[in-house]
Amino acid sequence: MSSSPDAPVALITGGGSGIGAAVARQLLDAGYRVTVTGRGEERLRSFAADLGDPEGLLTVVGSTADYDCIQSAVDRTLKQYGRLDTVVANAGTATHDSVAEGDPAGWTDMVLTNVLGPAFLIRASIDALKETRGRIVLVGSVAGFVPTPGNIYGATKWAVTGLAENTRRQVTEWGVGVTLIAPGRVETPFWDSYGSLPPGHLLTADQIADSVVWAIRQPEGVDVNTVVVRPIGQPN
Repeated sequence: MSSSPDAPVALITGGGSGIGAAVARQLLDAGYRVTVTGRGEERLRSFAADLGDPEGLLTVVGSTADYDCIQSAVDRTLKQYGRLDTVVANAGTATHDSVAEGDPAGWTDMVLTNVLGPAFLIRASIDALKETRGRIVLVGSVAGFVPTPGNIYGATKWAVTGLAENTRRQVTEWGVGVTLIAPGRVETPFWDSYGSLPPGHLLTADQIADSVVWAIRQPEGVDVNTVVVRPIGQPN
């Protein structure tokens, strides 16, 4: 899991667990240098320790919903590694309630994390990505394509779907690619606040990470824009 001084660099938000951690592991195995951010210092420390504290891994504690935190993560990455080739806006949260019957107290953080978080990451990293002709990956959701009753989380992911294409139309002239990865049901800590896993077959975080890394490693000049990945058996 060693990386060379000229190896490509990726920054992943919410990278201490779930899909983000799986992407980080796969990129480290592929020789990338990686920065992961997350709100929980202990979780990030444990993630790094499980990997043997590789020299090609930088962990940064901070909220993706705070622009200063995101800018700091980008700055620290550039200082440590000297370049930035890929950003993965993976951090997300869900209140698992409905617009007509839910608790509005949790909605502000969810919207800030799920919608503004990716936008903050794009804004903070775009100058560095122009230099490397890099790639932006946004982790959306099937819920950002298929309306379900009262699903305010889904509404935030519809916003991510729109943000991906709006961003692509601006940054493609600078040689920067944009990929939206929209997973169906995945077995991750996302469901912890829900209380149980949903019924039926679920994808693993590594299976979604396969799609993320595949998109990141496309040849120069190739821009894969939208990838929807469902488990077999998920009808919606």
